[in-house]
Amino acid sequence: MPTPPRLLIVEDDPGLQTQLKWCFDDYEVLVAGNREEALAQLRRSAPPVVLQDLGLPPDAAGVSEGLRTLQETLSLAPTTKVIVVTGNADRDNALRAVESGAYDFYQKPVDTNVLQLIVSRAFAVHALESELRQLRQARIASPLEGIVAADDRMLACCRMVEKVAPTEVSVLILGESGTGKELLARAVHRLGNRAQGPFVAINCAAIPEPLLESELFGHEKGAFTGAVKQSIGKFEAADGGTLFLDEIGDMPLALQAKLLRFLQARVVERVGGRTEIPVDVRVVCATHRDLPKMIQEQTFRQDLYYRIAEVTVAVPALRERTGGAVLLAHAMLQRHAQGRGKRGFTQDALAALEHHPWPGNVRELENKVKAALIMADGDWITAADLGLVPPTEEEAPALLTIKEARARAERQALRQALQLCGGQITRAAEMLGVTRPTLYELLDRHGLRSEAA
Repeated sequence: MPTPPRLLIVEDDPGLQTQLKWCFDDYEVLVAGNREEALAQLRRSAPPVVLQDLGLPPDAAGVSEGLRTLQETLSLAPTTKVIVVTGNADRDNALRAVESGAYDFYQKPVDTNVLQLIVSRAFAVHALESELRQLRQARIASPLEGIVAADDRMLACCRMVEKVAPTEVSVLILGESGTGKELLARAVHRLGNRAQGPFVAINCAAIPEPLLESELFGHEKGAFTGAVKQSIGKFEAADGGTLFLDEIGDMPLALQAKLLRFLQARVVERVGGRTEIPVDVRVVCATHRDLPKMIQEQTFRQDLYYRIAEVTVAVPALRERTGGAVLLAHAMLQRHAQGRGKRGFTQDALAALEHHPWPGNVRELENKVKAALIMADGDWITAADLGLVPPTEEEAPALLTIKEARARAERQALRQALQLCGGQITRAAEMLGVTRPTLYELLDRHGLRSEAA
């Protein structure tokens, strides 16, 4: 079941506290009666929205304590949305609070419907700003143009490309169809020493076998029926630059032998020709196939594999990238919106994006976003606009709090250390960087003392 939004109410009147808690029973309501309690709750629970009275003790009749609480709240949590509540006809102090950084204000007496609307809007704005920050951080974190990478595995791919690009080693990019292998190949070219040369791409699976040799190596006039003039191939076209051989696993065995000869001698012979033509080109390959298995089945040459795979970059599928679908969807929305006025995705759309398995990977996601831009009637794109079904409450993963996530990671680290050390406390403590008493305390806390030797 999804965790309800967390709302902090800072109010010293017990009666009004009860009324507000009843008013916001759909939220996880936290209550504080003064500045110290409010800041403690803020540090402990990090609520996105705070509803705060300006008249707080010891200055309940004035606003000095309320304004100080507001300033310290925003200093401690700048992204928190603070809605200040003031007395009737106290508009000047409400405006002072807004000038000091409050998100909005509300004047007593309390109208629950209006207050619920203001709070709901504050949560929506906080969520949008949070998503925007994540997207910006992803762009900063990704070192390669055109690639949005926040997941550790995808960032590792980018770092690897950065390292190999300035060298001349052969690069093999592995990954399912639609994961963005060509983007990484272009990054290898752009960050390398051949960036000023051409980048030429060819999909070995998309061209019929009888034509693929001519496409790659070119042909002389009269080499075969229909060859009415001389034509250079992709190797010559990429001279001084990079040739990207996509889906290399679908290349016929006969052509694999000719490709191997080129990689060894760096010369090509056009179909129907006798002249060896030297070509200076970097070859980057990609495939979704299991090449070691194909070698065992004798459908891919082992010697060619070792030539093209000096460095292998494994691109994770979209479903394996934590939060990747949502980040990419926002980036694609911004790229393709073109003034359509779409502000973002609804909560059911975000849940559907996370839940969908994405068999078509990034390519499928981009198609969904493009279609949704056409189908959406309002400012927000829904799961129905995307053609997706949001998860049920049973299917939706439970959101862990920071405390729960930390406890889970701590428990896993303890178990791994005990397993590696055969349950020996002294060695496990050294491995974890803690003292023996601390380790015993941690084992007791997580109920793992029985796993120690």
